[in-house]
Formats: sequence, C-alpha cells, structure tokens
Amino acid sequence: MRQRVRKTILVVSFLLFPITIWYFSPYLIIQAASEHIMNGSFIVFLTMLILSMFLGRAWCGYLCPAGGLQECLFMCNANSAKQGWRNKIKYVIWTVWITAIIVTFVLGKNDITIDPFYMTDHGISVSDIYNYVIYYGVILILVLPALLHGRRASCHYICWMAPLMVIGGTFGRTLHLPQLHIEADKDACISCGKCNKSCPMGLDVKNMVSEEKNAKCTECIQCGACIDACPKKVIKYKIRWR
Repeated sequence: MRQRVRKTILVVSFLLFPITIWYFSPYLIIQAASEHIMNGSFIVFLTMLILSMFLGRAWCGYLCPAGGLQECLFMCNANSAKQGWRNKIKYVIWTVWITAIIVTFVLGKNDITIDPFYMTDHGISVSDIYNYVIYYGVILILVLPALLHGRRASCHYICWMAPLMVIGGTFGRTLHLPQLHIEADKDACISCGKCNKSCPMGLDVKNMVSEEKNAKCTECIQCGACIDACPKKVIKYKIRWR
C-alpha cells in the first residue's frame, strides 16, 4: 500500500512538472541572483536542504517529479545503473553550479528582495509555447541516462539537487539532529535478494544489510521499497540521534 501511494504521488508530481519546473531550475536561480532576488527555486532548494537534515533524501523517494518520470521508465529499462565513479559526476555539476550562483550574486546589483514567482506567469512555469522547447529539452536530459543506463540513472549521475540533500544530511548528523534512516537486523536476514529487486535506485541493499551500511548510504532515497519487500521484516525505518 505504501509503495502504491508513493508511486502515485511521484506520477502526479511529474504530471505537474510543466507548472513547477522553474521552481527546480538550476539556471533561473543564477539569473535571479544577478538581480539579488531570492526566487522560487532558491526557496525550494533551501527547503530541501532544511528537510534533508531530518529526512535525508526522502524528497527524491516521495516527491521529486524527475524521480517520477524515471520510475515510469522502468518498463523500458529496469536494470540497475552502474555506479562507482559515475555517482561523483553530480558533485562536479553541483560545485560548478553553486560557484556560479555565489559569483553571480556577488557581482549582482540592486537590493535583496524575495520574489517566489520570479519569471513565471501567475506562478506557472511553462506559460508560453516557446517554453516547451526548454521543457522537453530538460525531459530529454532526464530520460536519456535512465533509458541507457537503468534505474534512476539521472539521480545517480547528473542530479544537481541530490548533493544538496546529502550535505543537508551531513549537517543534521553534525548537529546531532534526529534523522530518518533505514536500518536492518543482519542476523535475521535470509539473503533472499527481494530488497535488491525492489530498490528503485538499483542499490545492493542485501550487501548493505550484511555490512550494516544501510543508514550510511548517500544514494538511498528513503522510499521504503526494501522495507515493504522484505519477507522477514528485518529492514525498517528508524529515527536516530547521532
């Protein structure tokens, strides 16, 4: 039941993407920074950072429209995406992006203002027919890695928001905040592998259980699919103080 609800929310989030896409825009925040405006994407990214201090990457598992799109593509390619060094690409992208925001803001003009609807028409992102060119360009960027490499490959390789939430989780641990984690009793595990098959990120959950690394995995999106798939219920959500 939980996974049905989760997937429904993700699909609805993707269907709303033409309305919300500018609120996740890595470019629009740079343009707004040049005018010293805290725009909608700045507010959304700040919210993600704060929530990740307590919830890790649960946003990715339950609300992200790009995640919803990629999970719809499982019918085309449900293989686990190769990881390793490829997972580091998004951190390079994130570093360049954050540097651009800071430099643009420092060189910008005007007084600092807040405008959640900056560059949107009545709060709707794709309100002009020409904006659909950008919209479908973004969709193509998100679709290609998932089609070519497998489950949520765009999340693993190129997502500019994921490092923000990984950093938020690190802040939360440093500040000893209560955090949501997925943990397991390795002694009760029967190594059936159902957790691996269910994981939308294509993670080796079974191996993480045996090595007690579930709570430390920065690629985990806290979706709970492995919890619901485990026949012995040895995997569970847990709030931990660190």
